[in-house]
Amino acid sequence: MKFAVIVFPGSNCDVDMFHAIKDTLGEEVEYVWHDATNLDEFDGILLPGGFSYGDYLRSGAIARFSNVMNEVIKAAEAGKPVLGVCNGFQILLEAGLLPGAMRRNENLKFMCRPVELRVENTTSMFTSEYQAGEVITIPIAHGEGNYYCDAETLTRLKENNQIAFSYHGTNPNGSIEDIAGITNEKGNVLGMMPHPERAVEALLGSADGMKLFQSIVKNWRLAAHVVTS
Repeated sequence: MKFAVIVFPGSNCDVDMFHAIKDTLGEEVEYVWHDATNLDEFDGILLPGGFSYGDYLRSGAIARFSNVMNEVIKAAEAGKPVLGVCNGFQILLEAGLLPGAMRRNENLKFMCRPVELRVENTTSMFTSEYQAGEVITIPIAHGEGNYYCDAETLTRLKENNQIAFSYHGTNPNGSIEDIAGITNEKGNVLGMMPHPERAVEALLGSADGMKLFQSIVKNWRLAAHVVTS
């Protein structure tokens, strides 16, 4: 499987994502600059964390208009897995690939520490290797991770089983319903504030993020087998 790590001016977690895919997962991966106009050669798209365009206006608001986002949208519409982590999640929200919006943390402070997540949905291509209700440890590093949506959208997220992860025990940012990550209705786009790419080896303090990337590869290969059979 071949992944693209999208790099925007101000991305700072692209190397972490690249390492997780190449050195830990053992899959093919390339950095792709924000002005790229074709992602057809890639099977999966990864939008890393950071401060794209300095987070001016709003986090992700300028990156959403980068040339590459037209291709990210096309990839999502084609059913390819698209993962946005932290700033990547914010960009997916701004691009309309996921519903809702991101606000400043409730305490108005930047937070960087491990948190516990509860796996809420194991039917998506990102979470199938987890157990339902499994509690995992993944680090956060954000100042604007307070996810918000209106009541109608929240009802729809619940009805469609689109809440992938929720904060367990303590909600660090005030996110509505403790939401830490959501998918689109098709289940091939995931946005999450915690950083699974920083939790792929015990040396990093947790390897709980590895199952997310393994889920992507497993489901992509299953889908590829069905298509070619």
